[in-house]
Amino acid sequence: MPTYLRFGDVPKKRHTRLAREANSSFNNEGLCYEHVVTTAGFDRAYSILYHLRPPTRVRAIEPAGHCIIEKAAEQCLRHHHLKTSALPRAGDPIGGRVPILFNEDMTCYRCRPETPQPMLYRNGAADEVIFIFHGGGTLESSFGKLDYSEGDYVVIPRGTTYRLVPCDISIEDYLILESESAIRVPRKYKNPDGQIKLGAPYSERDLHGPREPLFVDSEKDTDVLVKDGLRLTRYVMANHPFDVVGWDGFIYPYTFNVADFEPLTGTVHQPPPIQQTFEAKGFVLCTFAPRMLDTHPQAIKVPYVHSNVEADEVLFYVRGNFGSRKGIEPGSISLHPRGIPHGPHPGTIMASMLATHTDELAVMFDTEKPLALTTNAMKLDDPAYPLSWL
Repeated sequence: MPTYLRFGDVPKKRHTRLAREANSSFNNEGLCYEHVVTTAGFDRAYSILYHLRPPTRVRAIEPAGHCIIEKAAEQCLRHHHLKTSALPRAGDPIGGRVPILFNEDMTCYRCRPETPQPMLYRNGAADEVIFIFHGGGTLESSFGKLDYSEGDYVVIPRGTTYRLVPCDISIEDYLILESESAIRVPRKYKNPDGQIKLGAPYSERDLHGPREPLFVDSEKDTDVLVKDGLRLTRYVMANHPFDVVGWDGFIYPYTFNVADFEPLTGTVHQPPPIQQTFEAKGFVLCTFAPRMLDTHPQAIKVPYVHSNVEADEVLFYVRGNFGSRKGIEPGSISLHPRGIPHGPHPGTIMASMLATHTDELAVMFDTEKPLALTTNAMKLDDPAYPLSWL
């Protein structure tokens, strides 16, 4: 989790009164309403928000359908290259999400929205990481305004009510990972006191929380779309839920930009775990950022052939010339499943020998459990990719 933040008005002690002028139309008690957001029951990180009105004022609830994830028909065990840049623009930053890969721990979506987000949204059952492939704007939430830009991971804890407000919807483009467990800074990067260690590839200074409060004092009915699993529910709140006068704690949305990742290198090729950025139950998320290449005079500077015996490996290619792959383009997703080896394409080993650095950028996630492809993914698949090592 990121470090402690405090915004706006909070009382001196937790669970004590924060006075507010009484207003008989919605608040005749003369106080703000404490809202405690916890994780792992009450055992781990939490934040406390103070609302002008009770956050429980629901006027109506109605079903809003289901998210459809269609598993592709049983395929051979093989490698896949999904050309997701071919996805047409459709929907908004929430409804336009296209599921690509999934298992019981996580779901991977691509989203190339065409229209602005029409209502507030809350994922009530999963943390989200939105990687900003292209675009930029502001994430508005109960915690305030959080600016995001190209190359940002936007980490959104479950239960956060938010709206994405792009600067230019016509260029917005996301890779989205939805996690059944909390997204966290890897334990190996933290010392026993909870601080990110010296020598880790990033520090607390690189994690950016909301820059300013966003206080909305509105008694108008406000729609919130709530997702839990595949089910969608429309809540009509009796007021705008961003009526937060202050909050503090460790739970809030934040960003981390790939440009702030400090790659570790050696005299010979280093394994992917040194690129790890976040962890969750059942998978890890890594960043392959531009870096100096190996310095041994005989070093092979592309990854060695590798058999995934306990993990499925997925790469999302962002930009640059990926040294070990041919035919890859920005927006490509490769899936290298367990049980079969993968490695550098022919010709790339010798071509790498004189290189001194790489300008490639890619996002990788490895899952403990096998990933299933969706019917959407198979429409983008290159069937010749498994034969591309000949």
